[in-house]
Amino acid sequence: MYAVIKSGGKQYRVKEGDILSVEKLEAEKGQVVDFDQVLLVEDGDKIQVGTPCLTGALVRAEVLETYKDDKVIVFKKKRRKGYRRKKGHRQLLTKVRITGIYPEGSQAVVGEKTEEKKETKAAPKKARKKETAKTGEKLTASKTTKPRKTDKKSSGKTAKEE
Repeated sequence: MYAVIKSGGKQYRVKEGDILSVEKLEAEKGQVVDFDQVLLVEDGDKIQVGTPCLTGALVRAEVLETYKDDKVIVFKKKRRKGYRRKKGHRQLLTKVRITGIYPEGSQAVVGEKTEEKKETKAAPKKARKKETAKTGEKLTASKTTKPRKTDKKSSGKTAKEE
């Protein structure tokens, strides 16, 4: 039996007992993590494919460690301009061991309390400054203009004529 899961924007083909590194998860060593974004489950001849994810399917894993990956060098250069930049980056990763793959309707998951996501209502939009709260009409913003200062030279008159 194997499954395809999605974690950290990447897809992984996993089977029970596999050890893999995924992008950092907020979990401590020894903690159990559930991957609920299961894209595909294969069990012998039976293949279940999600659109895009299978509802009710679950892949359970145990966190082994959190560590930093090898350094990746980022080097930028523009020829003939004297522009060079060198940066290094170490990605935070979590190493997990897959302990179980549970397709839809599995008895192992039944009875355990799953966390429900609470829906929060968005705050109502505030009225714009240009709209009045009572009438709902838009106010027109009048542009104030200042008189231009003119130089004697630019007025076109000569000094004798003034």
